[in-house]
Amino acid sequence: MIECFVSSKSLPEAYHNALYRLWLDGEIVPCPDYNTNQKEVSMTMMVEDPFREPMISKLFIGGYKELQQYIMEMRDGILDFEVDKGNWKYTYHNRIASYGSKRSFVCGLNQFDFIIEELKRNPDSRRAVIDIRDNWDDMYSDDPACLQHIQFFIRDNKLHMKVLFRSNDACKATFMNAFALIMIQKMIANELGIKVGTYTHRANSFHCYEKDFKMLDGYVNRIHDYDEEYLTYDYEDDWKEMMEDCIPEILENVKKLKG
Repeated sequence: MIECFVSSKSLPEAYHNALYRLWLDGEIVPCPDYNTNQKEVSMTMMVEDPFREPMISKLFIGGYKELQQYIMEMRDGILDFEVDKGNWKYTYHNRIASYGSKRSFVCGLNQFDFIIEELKRNPDSRRAVIDIRDNWDDMYSDDPACLQHIQFFIRDNKLHMKVLFRSNDACKATFMNAFALIMIQKMIANELGIKVGTYTHRANSFHCYEKDFKMLDGYVNRIHDYDEEYLTYDYEDDWKEMMEDCIPEILENVKKLKG
């Protein structure tokens, strides 16, 4: 497999560079689980300053409401009830904040609490690890978790975050995944009273399915033809207020889903 590494100052810049490298270097390989082919590389994407503006890429599926809801799903667990009802096998938040809770002999482990406790115990720790993969559920599942592992480091009095995906859909998932994880990074940093450091996003299979090849081509054409200002929005000035304004609507929809 081809290994790619991109390092950029902002999230959109890193994401756009990663898309371009996939388009340029990706190999076409079969994906028999979904009866299709995919363009694929292994990708490490490092963001030097996750809150550097502009923070929002225009090259992802969705808008401010979808992005806000996804943050709330991953960080706050607003859809964890779907796991409790048996409709979903997992959510990332459920795996983080209540790890192992589906097994009768294990009380749910809150890994957020562990991270904060561990880094307060030893700010130089290399043990501040969150596991998402649960082999009891994922080993033979037809829908195993894509996000596998998160590790935090305090270095230079900043909180650095490194995540590992076994599989990541470059065009339809990566940006929203990364943005929500960076918001979790900020949440933990605030609890520790320190600044946010680098964000590193590793996808062992960073891919685009054959049905989305034209989408990838379109994204890359826009990256090639337009300056960054035409491909991005500021979060603080452009999107933050709109995202926060739609929170009541999101919560009302969640209430209806709960029944």
